[in-house]
Amino acid sequence: MKIEWTYQGEKQIKIRTFLKNQGVSRRLATAIRHHGGQLLLNGKDCRRINQIFPADHLVMRLPPETTTLVPSFVPISIRYEDRDLLIIEKPPRVASIPSPLHPTDSLMNRVWGYYLVRGYQKITPHIVTRLDRDTSGLVLIAKHRFAHALLNDLAVKQIKKEYLAILSGQIKTTVAIIALPLKRDPNSLIRRQVAVSGGKFAATKLWRQQLLKNACLCRLRLYTGRTHQIRVHCAFCGHPLVGDTVYGGKLTKQLDRQGLHCCYLEFHQPFSGKLIQVYSPLPVDMAKFVKLN
Repeated sequence: MKIEWTYQGEKQIKIRTFLKNQGVSRRLATAIRHHGGQLLLNGKDCRRINQIFPADHLVMRLPPETTTLVPSFVPISIRYEDRDLLIIEKPPRVASIPSPLHPTDSLMNRVWGYYLVRGYQKITPHIVTRLDRDTSGLVLIAKHRFAHALLNDLAVKQIKKEYLAILSGQIKTTVAIIALPLKRDPNSLIRRQVAVSGGKFAATKLWRQQLLKNACLCRLRLYTGRTHQIRVHCAFCGHPLVGDTVYGGKLTKQLDRQGLHCCYLEFHQPFSGKLIQVYSPLPVDMAKFVKLN
């Protein structure tokens, strides 16, 4: 993978300063030098201590990446792709990353299989926005390690994530902000809970979209990215997600998994600055539930 810049500054600076300003970590810079990467200044090998002058052209070749992922060749649904990133539609009941229960057919296994089919070389996928196994919707993948580092820096404050959710009961208010700290449930390896004291700040905004018979369709925006944030916040307010049995929701004939779908991602591409906006409509099972209720 090759990244190129033309230096737009007005005076010379050291290359290491320039790279730091571009988001290149010291760890990555060291890997470039010692593990098969390369820096070229105006077509010639250079080091970070060299100077870069206005209008100089710098090329950074990333060191080759390796992975232990087992490829899965189940097709993936790509909603956006460029040199640096992928946005994929994750179906429900597919883990985002490999685990002891799902070692070979997680979303990342499928993305790795896609890399091999496309002939991408010396790069590996890196997940940026992870979804629970039973949550469907948009997932952001960095195609190489430098993109991953830059996107991780954006993830908390600058990547806008919105969800469609089917909540139990009927919410009376049309708009609400839920700001409740979260922490791990001391009696569970999986569950989170609202923290009476301590915990990490978490904020979710909710818009009621449609009232159903005994449920409601809502749109939610995350302002923080805590584990199970939407699920815990909604359950604490007395409206657990339909199908979310971990937090008090009930399975139904129309919906046999938690009714949660990541429907929207918005952010600026960290290399080009281009505004990326991707929307995903309700999946079939959630749309069917809404229609029948």
